[in-house]
Formats: sequence, C-alpha cells, structure tokens
Amino acid sequence: MDNIVDSLNKAYQEFVAAAANVLETKGSSAAQKTESTDTALESFKQKWETFGLACDQAEEFVESIKQRIGSECLVDEATGNSSERSTGLPPISAVRLEQMSKAVRWLVIELQNGSGTAAAHPSTPFDGRFSEDGGQ
Repeated sequence: MDNIVDSLNKAYQEFVAAAANVLETKGSSAAQKTESTDTALESFKQKWETFGLACDQAEEFVESIKQRIGSECLVDEATGNSSERSTGLPPISAVRLEQMSKAVRWLVIELQNGSGTAAAHPSTPFDGRFSEDGGQ
C-alpha cells in the first residue's frame, strides 16, 4: 500500500511541476507558441497521463481491499465470528458456506449458458437450512 501511495504522490508532484512549468514557459514567451512551450505542454500531457494511471492503480487497490473486507465480513457473519449478530440467523460452518457459494456459482453459470439443468430437478428444491449447521 505504501508503494501505491508513494507512486500516486510522486505522479501528482510531477504533474503539478509540469503544470507550473507550462505557466512559466508561457509567461516567459509572452504567450507566444514556441518550441519550449510545445515541449512544456507535451511534458504536461505525459505527466497528466502518468498521474491518471497512478490514480487508476490506487482505485483498483482500494476496490480490491473493499471486496476482501466485504468477503471477510460475510464469512464472519455467516460463521458467527462477528462481534454483533445482526441477522438473528444461526451461524453456519465456513465449509458449508463455501459449498453453498459454489452451488450458487454453478447455477448462475448454468443459467447463463442456457443449459436449463437447474430447472430439470424440480423435485429437489433448494433449502438453505441444514441440520449439521444448527449446532455450530
């Protein structure tokens, strides 16, 4: 995380310096288009793009952390490891939670592929309650 923050900070500082350089170059050339102003503007463009990439990288990192925290909270809530029980539902084992998650993923894949296998078993409806989860 420190590397991402450092990279973002460096890109920002370089971007601000390039912007200041454009203003200084424009000022010293009496607002005329010169080779030095073109060079300053090109550098500014490059620094802007670099800063944008650093921002995107930081945003991706934040999103991945949010997903990880969300997943950990879901597992904690489902297994009863959270400090507050907000759902009022009995906890289930982490292994059972993973099995149920895989079953849901397979059903989604089957439905997306249009296989219709999920509808082929109407005699076995899904029941989220399991006797082995009650005692945990």
